[in-house]
Amino acid sequence: MATADEQGGGIHIGSVQGAMAIGNHNTVTQYGGGAAPADAAQEELLRAVRALREDLARVVESPQTAALGTELADTETEIAGTGAAGPGRLARLRTALTDANAVVGLLSSGAAVGQAVAALVGG
Repeated sequence: MATADEQGGGIHIGSVQGAMAIGNHNTVTQYGGGAAPADAAQEELLRAVRALREDLARVVESPQTAALGTELADTETEIAGTGAAGPGRLARLRTALTDANAVVGLLSSGAAVGQAVAALVGG
């Protein structure tokens, strides 16, 4: 009598990162699309960036909020891809927050991003 491994039922996968396809007529699904945030401060920034992006979708767009939206999206992509937002990205995000302050100041999520950036750049 054949064992489970000999019958093909003994496949074990511990963890997968990247694209994976198994079996006949399969499709590829992407898992774990990048690096985890490097530390708690980067994780907090990522959460705050996502919240502010959601809030900005509910305000009337201006050139300043559009530029901020772009910087937020780029920051989210960088953290998700590399695990951290670099100093240049943080500086651009801080500038965009300042430029859109009239709207950002009204949103608690805007204050959270500002605090997270300040914690990472030291002030």
